Amino acid sequence: MTRVKFKIYLVFVLLLGFMFLLLPMAARGTNGQSETQHKKKDEKKRKASADETSADLAQRIYTADASQYVGTETCKTCHEDIGKTFDEGPHWKTLHDKHGVQWQGCEACHGPGKEHAESADPDKIIRFAGLSREESSKRCLSCHEFGEEHANFLRSQHLKNNVGCVDCHSVHHPRVQRQLLRAAQPQLCYSCHLERKADFSRPFHHKVNEGLVSCTDCHNPHGGFLTRQLRATNAQDTLCFNCHTDKAGPFAFEHAPVKTEGCVSCHEPHGSPNPRLLKRANVNLLCLECHTFTVDSAAPAIPSFHNQAQKYQACTMCHVAIHGSNSDHFFFKP
Repeated sequence: MTRVKFKIYLVFVLLLGFMFLLLPMAARGTNGQSETQHKKKDEKKRKASADETSADLAQRIYTADASQYVGTETCKTCHEDIGKTFDEGPHWKTLHDKHGVQWQGCEACHGPGKEHAESADPDKIIRFAGLSREESSKRCLSCHEFGEEHANFLRSQHLKNNVGCVDCHSVHHPRVQRQLLRAAQPQLCYSCHLERKADFSRPFHHKVNEGLVSCTDCHNPHGGFLTRQLRATNAQDTLCFNCHTDKAGPFAFEHAPVKTEGCVSCHEPHGSPNPRLLKRANVNLLCLECHTFTVDSAAPAIPSFHNQAQKYQACTMCHVAIHGSNSDHFFFKP
């Protein structure tokens, strides 16, 4: 009888133990489900608020109180000289914009003009002179941000250095009607980049001062994803090959620096005292920067009989196809 009671007691204890183990697990499961439900509710609330914010923003942008807008012709009654330049420039096309009065004419940039027209108070209108470069540029980008040329201006080096749209462009009094520039290139660029003015005055230079090439052929002043705001990668030289197509290849035997470091490994892109815009006066000194007897150099060293006497100083006299060859891996022939 004692043994039977002991077995019953043991079974009862084991059942109690299992119950104590299962209860926390069940509680955790219930809590996990409730937490998941709460998270889903929070996400729905966030999405709803985000949708409401987007809707409010769209309403502010695409709808406006038309009674607060007076039209460009009203502006011209006082600003007659500016009205003439407006008619001659490209912005007159905004008068045909069908998105609303807030996108048309003078008020597309300066905001609703009713209060200003009635009081002649300059504080009742948006004046670009009182805005920061970022704020004024954002007003321009409200129309101009949808093309590849201007899409990256807010992250550009120009804006980071407090150079905005109005520093290069003048809507009302442009010196150059095309693109409404304050001055013609390259003088406009030289107003900040004086060191490049000296480069283009060197004996050998790209014909920028002569007007055959412009700064914006290679650089995008409105910014991009590449260093120095280049329009194409410098390492792969798709930029240089736009003009120097004969150097583009592809070649059966490539000159490694052209593909790894680009043209600037040997050439100065703006100007140089050396022919062909080379970085060194003597060609052999330029070649020896890579083709040396150093242990870790990836480029092959020069042969032992190239003793750097006068006849071995002009490497390209023999290696004529130095940019690449389809017939000779020593670049003796094209």
